[in-house]
Amino acid sequence: MLHRNRGNTVETARVVIKKYGNRRLYDTSTSRYVNLDEIAALVRNGTDVKVVDAKTGEDITQVTLTQIIVENAKDQPSALPVELLRQLIVTSDHVGREFIMWYLKSAFDAYHKVQGAVESRFSGVQSAVRLPLDTLKKFVQGPSPAQKASESEVEELRRRLAELESRLNTPAPKVRRRKPRKNPA
Repeated sequence: MLHRNRGNTVETARVVIKKYGNRRLYDTSTSRYVNLDEIAALVRNGTDVKVVDAKTGEDITQVTLTQIIVENAKDQPSALPVELLRQLIVTSDHVGREFIMWYLKSAFDAYHKVQGAVESRFSGVQSAVRLPLDTLKKFVQGPSPAQKASESEVEELRRRLAELESRLNTPAPKVRRRKPRKNPA
């Protein structure tokens, strides 16, 4: 299953949750019981969640996700505007509901694109600010042991180069050539 997450396409596995008659939710991928908050966290993290009725196998994902939204609305009364909720009730026909769902999906997609752009620009600003601070930190702390070793090697090479240059600049001592002896024959 492909999942689009802020402009990046990543491969995600589908997590199947079984809902039993006693309202318990069982995560088949982790083999443990979960609650609605944990399912909401999975969805927020980009996991594809499918909820099925354990007895009939019927897909009840939509009902479960709606229940999560309703539960969150109890804690945060401003979760969904009343006018939007009224419009959802009024548009009971298929075309109207489809339009509202398309509109909401488009609005969320645009929101995620803007959020991604803001995050990438913010990270660019952070690195632009961090670079001068890192340079200043290195200056205040002084050179690291590795830099000191490197600097001592450079100094040694400079000393040897200067020594070689001085040898080249000093005239070589003149070597007297002996005249060949004549053979007394």
